[in-house]
Amino acid sequence: MLISTFIILGLVTLSILIHYEALLRLSMVMKHIHILPRLRIVIGLVGALTAHVLEVLVFAFAYYFLGKSEQYGELVGSVSGTLSDCIYFSFSSYTSLGFGDIIPMGTLRYVAGVEALLGLVLIAWTASFMYVEMQRFWKVP
Repeated sequence: MLISTFIILGLVTLSILIHYEALLRLSMVMKHIHILPRLRIVIGLVGALTAHVLEVLVFAFAYYFLGKSEQYGELVGSVSGTLSDCIYFSFSSYTSLGFGDIIPMGTLRYVAGVEALLGLVLIAWTASFMYVEMQRFWKVP
């Protein structure tokens, strides 16, 4: 269980670092480009969504490789434990949709729970970031 805890902490840390760096870079880019505010917001949202996809992929690869090792559990209901099944499951966990067609077993249950909590926090962080950026560039009459 101790190794599982360190794996989960590593996944969380990596995801937070990806998100931090993405928002930092987006903030710098959006400050220095001279385009319409609408396009700045589009750039911000596309960049933030790209960060979210990378974070989902981090967890998807964890599900894939941890699922190959029998000591961490498996994803039940997936066709064959393919990477695409892991990506699909990771998206549904990250966004807290949890369709239920793929069910984690063993330690992967904890990974999925932490991913759902982390997704909630990082999506809120993105919303906060975009609000600040919109306030900076939108001029209200």
